Amino acid sequence: MNTTIGVIGLGLMGTAMARRLAQSGWAVTGYNRHPREIEDIPTAANLAELADRAETLWLMVSDHKACREVIDTLGEAGVRDHVVINSSTIAPSESAEIARRVEALGGEYLEAPVLGSIPQAQSGTLQLLLGGEADLVERLDPLLRTLGTPTHFGEIRSGAGAKLAFNQLIGSLTAAFSMSLGLVQREGVDVDKFMATLRESALYAPTFDKKLDNMLGHSFEKANFPLKHLLKDIRLFTQSAGGQGIDTHLLIGLQHVLEEGIYAGHGNHDYSSLFESIVREQATTH
Repeated sequence: MNTTIGVIGLGLMGTAMARRLAQSGWAVTGYNRHPREIEDIPTAANLAELADRAETLWLMVSDHKACREVIDTLGEAGVRDHVVINSSTIAPSESAEIARRVEALGGEYLEAPVLGSIPQAQSGTLQLLLGGEADLVERLDPLLRTLGTPTHFGEIRSGAGAKLAFNQLIGSLTAAFSMSLGLVQREGVDVDKFMATLRESALYAPTFDKKLDNMLGHSFEKANFPLKHLLKDIRLFTQSAGGQGIDTHLLIGLQHVLEEGIYAGHGNHDYSSLFESIVREQATTH
């Protein structure tokens, strides 16, 4: 496969992915809807210029509205005979709508949301959750493996559905661990002994250790996955699952916790900052 990759969306993840592709020998050009210069990644002035340079367009933008705006701006001239890979986290129904639009404009479409964050993008160890035609997946395999391990879940919607299922676990597991850690702290339980016991049990998830230091140190400024994006994804999961007859009442409380965190100024902080909304400062009595 010999192609130029146009990466659309040069936020934290888009930039990390573009750099990984470039460092692995792919010709990469970037574009951001709000113009920004990225060191060592050439950028196009507009989407038409990007489509002229790149045969494959890789989206990593914030939401469905941004995806739709990109495709509509590209139009037939920018989409025809191009492959559009979409790594944005959107609902399965939204992805299906984008797929129909891309195909109507003469392009090919592949869902490829990713599991992992900036460190995994940098090291090429992301998990790519694919939905689309098997022959397209096969054709793109060398490119996809530059970023990590691709898993083809099936037709359009399946990759997007898997992504929301995983991100729901991110939120729910982190909230559940926050509650347990908070009680351990308030009851004077030795945190090290608690964690050692937890690690040896069937209840353990590696994400607990990944976020433990953040919670103990109340340090959340360095974000690979911001709290505001987790809230967006939990809302998407709730809407998508609710329409499939799945009871999502448990997520009402989680959404409330995430909203409180954003109101408290943690929107751009790491999602583990939800700990601050769950384990609140105790009022002192005099």
